[in-house]
Amino acid sequence: MTTTPDTAARSRRNSDELRALAETGARYLRDADAYVVAAWAAENFPGTLAVACSMADSVLPHVISRFAPGVDVLFLDTGYHFPETLGTRDVVAATLPVTVVDVRPMLTVAEQDAEYGERLYDRDPAACCRMRKVEPLAGALQGYEAWVTGVRREESPTRADAPVVTFDERHGLVKINPLVAWTFDELVGYSERHRLPVNLLMLDGYPSIGCAPCTRPVAPGEDPRSGRWAGFAKTECGIHL
Repeated sequence: MTTTPDTAARSRRNSDELRALAETGARYLRDADAYVVAAWAAENFPGTLAVACSMADSVLPHVISRFAPGVDVLFLDTGYHFPETLGTRDVVAATLPVTVVDVRPMLTVAEQDAEYGERLYDRDPAACCRMRKVEPLAGALQGYEAWVTGVRREESPTRADAPVVTFDERHGLVKINPLVAWTFDELVGYSERHRLPVNLLMLDGYPSIGCAPCTRPVAPGEDPRSGRWAGFAKTECGIHL
């Protein structure tokens, strides 16, 4: 099922309560496997849990939905995605027990072009990511108590010390990374064993997939995220900073 963000107020615990939960989770889950982390997330955040998914693969939604069926899966529909990415979103929505939520920017691509000029991603990719990813996600996360991401330490030096659970000060909620210790091979192996939907670009040299104008294939042996924003001193869109 695919839907649009529901911004109706949810019953939320306050920041101190959520921070305490994050601290407890960080201690308890430091060396836990992904299923244990997912079970903890489902138990502690019933109805207030969101999964962020770029639709490079569907491993994270699959893991979480085993313990939280129907969980909201937030997809940042930037207007610049590859057709393969949108196709993966549609298959995930149709085949997994999740609720895919399309999170869109305030401005359409045409409106952004009219206000800031065409191909802003070529001139100021940070501004483009902020308007099309960072700000829409911040709005969509309001009302949730925790969000689950697919961050993995192996992906880049900026993620090498990522914890399993932390309190996300910027968004004011708990951030959970069940796959943080997984390798790319483990991710692929899990997807194959469970016959999960996968973005076909991952089979064509794209280990990290973002917007089409800012993503290129990666040569064997290259940093998996080197194909993102090639030519810029930028490796993150700003969501996980």
